[in-house]
Amino acid sequence: MNNYSFLDFLTLLGAVGLFLYGMKVMSEGLQKVAGDRMRTILSAMTRNRFSGVATGILITALIQSSSASTVMVVSFVNAGLMSLQQSMAVIMGANVGTTFTAWIIAIFGVKVNVNALAVPLIAVAILLLFSKNSRYKSIGEFIIGFSFLFMGLGMISANVPELDANTLEFLANYSSNGFASVLLFVLVGMVITMVIQSSAATFAIVLVMSTKGWIGFDMACAAVLGSNIGTTITPVLASLSANQTAKKAALGHFLFNLFGTVWTTILFFPFVKLIIWITELLGQGNPTALQGEAMAVSVSFGLSIFHTVFNIINLGVMIWFTNTYVKICNYFIKSNTKDGEEFQLKYISSGLLNASELNIMQAQREIVVYAQRIQRMYDMVVELVHTKLGTVEFNKLYSRVGKYEEISDRMEIEIAKYLNRVVDGRLSYEGKLRISAMLNIISEIESIADSCFNIAKSLIRKEEAHVHFVPEQYQNIDVMMKLVSEAITDMIIVLANMEHIKGNDLTPNINKENEINNYRNLLRTENIENINKKLYEYQSGIFFMDIISESERIGDYVVNVIEGVESQYSDQSALSPTVTHN
Repeated sequence: MNNYSFLDFLTLLGAVGLFLYGMKVMSEGLQKVAGDRMRTILSAMTRNRFSGVATGILITALIQSSSASTVMVVSFVNAGLMSLQQSMAVIMGANVGTTFTAWIIAIFGVKVNVNALAVPLIAVAILLLFSKNSRYKSIGEFIIGFSFLFMGLGMISANVPELDANTLEFLANYSSNGFASVLLFVLVGMVITMVIQSSAATFAIVLVMSTKGWIGFDMACAAVLGSNIGTTITPVLASLSANQTAKKAALGHFLFNLFGTVWTTILFFPFVKLIIWITELLGQGNPTALQGEAMAVSVSFGLSIFHTVFNIINLGVMIWFTNTYVKICNYFIKSNTKDGEEFQLKYISSGLLNASELNIMQAQREIVVYAQRIQRMYDMVVELVHTKLGTVEFNKLYSRVGKYEEISDRMEIEIAKYLNRVVDGRLSYEGKLRISAMLNIISEIESIADSCFNIAKSLIRKEEAHVHFVPEQYQNIDVMMKLVSEAITDMIIVLANMEHIKGNDLTPNINKENEINNYRNLLRTENIENINKKLYEYQSGIFFMDIISESERIGDYVVNVIEGVESQYSDQSALSPTVTHN
């Protein structure tokens, strides 16, 4: 590196950054185009290990990143959309799917001068970005990402320093020490991938090093082998704040790649000879014997073949041991059974945000859990009404209601934070509409919790005022609470199926709200008459109507949730927007 300056080094870092950014934009553009389809594929399949493998291959080939697809799998395990055993098969398939990126680089990055087409492609992409069709915009983003990826690859090749006494010289010095060199370059590939969190970027860097003659083909293969371990760091980091099953899925990914790397390292030199033979058989020449442009093409194809054959053989062997992987993961990570009344998000976490379009499903499932928790809270309030005030049982139950109210507040905040982080990502227009709807929905669910706690507090005030209800009042409260409880149950069913709800499916929910309103109005009239007849005291009537009105208010919040679902997820024309809340 005779005249290699710090600015040149920064240019090299910028080239790597452009490569990674291009991959990110390309991946996100594809997610927007096919986000719903990928959600459907991942959530509906994996009935057996072979279909799971096919899914992993397909998704990873589409989004061009095994890290992103495995993080996605960890997310779906975290969301309960697939079991640990199913996730193992998808992860195994993802390792084969990631070789697709290597083949793109090998074919387009060497045989075709994509850099010459990159700027014209960006010109086409810009036109698509100004389209009113969101799908065309997403395709434009994909093309821009594709262009940036190969512009970055070309700049990496042009800006790496020559190996004349530069910082990479030590690698060349240690590339001819037999098996020790293999272990060193496996470690180098692993570390590089862990730092930049992209096995594809490592592949590109190793390809440049090898085609420039810095390292031999066998050491390039060793570095690519090491990248298979390094790429597991991203899902491991993503799983740190996830649930136990998601942690097990990330561990399974690590063990799968680790075991594969171990057996390949042991058989490294015979395996490399096999790859050289396959490369020659395919007409690409011997990557260890050619020079110049022919050598660059041969090395590129040879590394892609190495990456592919390694992962296919590893898959063919390891797929029969998925149950063993599950047992190992269960042994190392013990499932902990936490008190259901402790604050804990079940399906979403701050570490799982690599695929914005796909994070929407997890948020939906967390909202269902939120609503179910509020339903349990309302059931406690119903029980509280018939528990003698001042007793130990009443105090314990009231304390639980208060705890649930605190949990509700925290859940609303955490889900909202998560949704806001998702919407900050590259979402399609439809995805942003869904996020907006979900933000309104969680606000209404939290209001239900507030009303539940208000009923509990009304019962406390009633006790402090030494007021008693007559049997008729209890009967009326029971009828009202039964109606509200049915409305909450129906609301949860709608939330659990919100993407498949049609407008006419929501009509019974609206009718239930009208029934609650009418019953509240009837009781309001009867309450005044009963007070005038001196069936009970005026103050008793006040507390009675506080409970009835608060229950009716819950019905209003429930129907607001229903309308929030209807506004974004159902057939707009099927439901008449004539509901009024009194």
